[in-house]
Formats: sequence, structure tokens, C-alpha cells
Amino acid sequence: MTGEPAGTTRRDRTSAARENRPVFRIVFFHPEIPGNTGNAIRLAANTGCELHLIEPLGFSLEDRYLRRAGLDYHDLAHVRVHRDLAAAWEALDPVHVYAFTTRARSRHTDVSYAEGDVLLFGPESVGLPDDVLADERITERVRLPMLPTSRSLNLTNTASIAVYEAWRQHDFRGSGPAAS
Repeated sequence: MTGEPAGTTRRDRTSAARENRPVFRIVFFHPEIPGNTGNAIRLAANTGCELHLIEPLGFSLEDRYLRRAGLDYHDLAHVRVHRDLAAAWEALDPVHVYAFTTRARSRHTDVSYAEGDVLLFGPESVGLPDDVLADERITERVRLPMLPTSRSLNLTNTASIAVYEAWRQHDFRGSGPAAS
């Protein structure tokens, strides 16, 4: 890139971009499929979001499918693993938590997202359990619109739609110009 000091790395540019944009925090509660989490790592790296994983995980972070899906973005993403939801709440100290569930009335576009908001998603096979949805830290339950005959969207597709809506509301602050 022009105008950068010699030796500036992709990681340096990612860190600088993250400082200039709102950071949203993606939380996967008990993720089961390594490829989905790998794609979420790539999502986090490309948007400047943090990715928080709540144990137990259905895979090892060294899983080849996770690595393959995340490509070379693993070093660019902020990923943290928490032993349980209580530990995550303690570390995140969230002001707003939006729990994504097919059992919500509000749509993801009805929310006014703020910097630091937590976007919470459940395991691929069952979604967020009732006890998590009842947690006092949940600000609002939200859903993505779907046809009534559909059960759910893919976990990382849902997270991507949510993150990009939140970022859109902040005019994609911190994003760079189109590549030439």
C-alpha cells in the first residue's frame, strides 16, 4: 500500500482499521460445526468484530475444517474462548445483548445497534436454549425473516447478515475503499 511505512503488515492495517470503526461482538454459544466457526473467524477479521466462543465447543480450534474455512484470517481476528456463559458475561460486560432466535418477534433490522453490542447465536442443531433466552442480560430477542416453511439459516450466514446490518447502521465506518 502506498503511504505506509516500510514493513507495514496486513495485521497492522487490520488493527488500524479496527480502531476507526465500531466493534460489535459476535458470540457463538456452544458452536458445533468447525467450518461455521472458521467462516465466523473470517467474518470477524473482515469486519473488525470480536468473536467469542462459549464452551463446550463441538470441535478443536486446531480442526482442519475450521482452519480451512478461516483461510489465512486466523491471525487477523480477535477470537476468545470462554468456559461458560457467566465467564463470557464477566469478560464482555455488555450493555446490549441481542439474542438471535427463530422464536422472536422483532427483526434484526428493528434494532439500533451501538458500538460494543453483543450479537448472540446458539448452536447449529438447536439454537439458543430457553434458559439462555431468559437470561437477564438479554436486551432483546431478534430474528431474521424467513419463509414460514423454513426452519433456520446457517449459523454464520445469520451472523454475517446481522453484523453487516449493524455495521451498515454506522455507515460502514472504518471500511476501506474498493480494491483496484
